[in-house]
Amino acid sequence: MSLKNVEIKARCSEPGNIRDVLRAEGADFKGKDHQTDTYFKVEFGRLKLREGSIENNLIYYQRPDTAEPKRSDIRLVAVEHPAKMKALLTSALDIQTAVEKQREIYFINNVKFHIDIVEKLGDFVEIEAIDKDGSISETKLRKQCEYYMQLFDISVDDLVAESYSNLINQK
Repeated sequence: MSLKNVEIKARCSEPGNIRDVLRAEGADFKGKDHQTDTYFKVEFGRLKLREGSIENNLIYYQRPDTAEPKRSDIRLVAVEHPAKMKALLTSALDIQTAVEKQREIYFINNVKFHIDIVEKLGDFVEIEAIDKDGSISETKLRKQCEYYMQLFDISVDDLVAESYSNLINQK
């Protein structure tokens, strides 16, 4: 599946406030997921295997490391046997890093929200305005992302440019 997102990641000192806003907005809570994202060394973009209790996917994406709402081009395949996929990938590719996190997953229409507790890094919130089929313009996705940033009172200073993998590698 190919997706286009406009997304942000931000440090989050008050995850309870984000939960309260999501509940007030009628968000669909999908659950809590313990996830391990294993990033593999590739020439361009990022390739990761996500292993969780809710989401198990092989994900390849390209996006700039900038703090503001940014476009991501994503290719995603659901993985039925993540341990077997990990064994296959590690036999062909070097591992760059692994990220462990507890993630709460919410949706409002086409917008996905994550409240993350990332091992070694702390608390974060992510907003992903998603276009699955080419029917939503990038302008609209950007406006959706910006709307929820304002609703959550996310300041520019809270925004994080790098992926969790880059942040872990910097430690």
